[in-house]
Amino acid sequence: MDKKVERIINLFNRLNDGEILVKADEASRFEVNERSIQRDLDDIRAYFANDPESNRELIYDRAKRGYILVQNQKKSLTNSEILTVCKILLESRSLTKAEMYPIIDKLLQCCVPYKNYKQVSDLISNEKFHYLEPHHGKKFVDDMWDISSAVYEHRLMRIRYQKLKEPDKVMRLIQPVGIMFSEYYFYLCAYISVSEEMPDVPKRPFPTIYRIDRIAEYEVLDEHFHVPYAERFEEGEFRKRIQFMFGGELRKILFLYKGLSIEAVLDRFPTAEIIRNDETGWLVSAEVYGDGVDIWLRGQGDIIEVVSDGKKNEPKNT
Repeated sequence: MDKKVERIINLFNRLNDGEILVKADEASRFEVNERSIQRDLDDIRAYFANDPESNRELIYDRAKRGYILVQNQKKSLTNSEILTVCKILLESRSLTKAEMYPIIDKLLQCCVPYKNYKQVSDLISNEKFHYLEPHHGKKFVDDMWDISSAVYEHRLMRIRYQKLKEPDKVMRLIQPVGIMFSEYYFYLCAYISVSEEMPDVPKRPFPTIYRIDRIAEYEVLDEHFHVPYAERFEEGEFRKRIQFMFGGELRKILFLYKGLSIEAVLDRFPTAEIIRNDETGWLVSAEVYGDGVDIWLRGQGDIIEVVSDGKKNEPKNT
């Protein structure tokens, strides 16, 4: 191997390991003049500067009197940001350890400045040790890109799906329109497509929601489906109106909230509007999909009085 190449590789590896390189010391080590070392360092600096995927740069640190490799602050997350992101991921409990841990490790390695790596890593390690993975134990991260590509390209999918209360898996031909996350699980939102092979499955005017870990098999077809721009599915708008990922028709509910924190209610229902506020409480209106909201309403006890559930029955007087 060429001596210059061998020298640059040596310098590069030691910089990656967090060493401080002093030009005079390196010239002595390799028995060359300082100008040669400077050219080597300039080559390494240029490599990182010209690599769009790199978030590191070579700088001269006057306090340390040497050259060091640092994270590019414009591209890297701060200690607080990476700590926050890792905690959100771990608290989600959405993936098996085999899939969650590599993601956390890569985030720490790629986004945390070298000098802070140990501190941030130690803060996260305790939570990693006590991490409880989901009971389904299924790996599906590799499938997420296939499914999201089908959503993006408007391609039909054929899936075999395991329902909660049915031992046999059902077949569905679907039009995938969005991926969402809620309460420990990832979900695929899709419209059921009528087909000759499944004539008894009715097509619905609203999306059906499938837990991705329960999709036993899937096939992304070459056939595309058309979505008019005005009717396109928007995850953000759908999320505002969905509770506990229970699909169903759009309803408008009206209830009286008698508790202390109206903010918690408004956060739970992004479409909520306060109709009035008096000594009896807050009268709130909100749009929701499906029956998931009923679970929340029943769980609030006496602090919620349902005025209208948005179904076929007439609203009560208030």
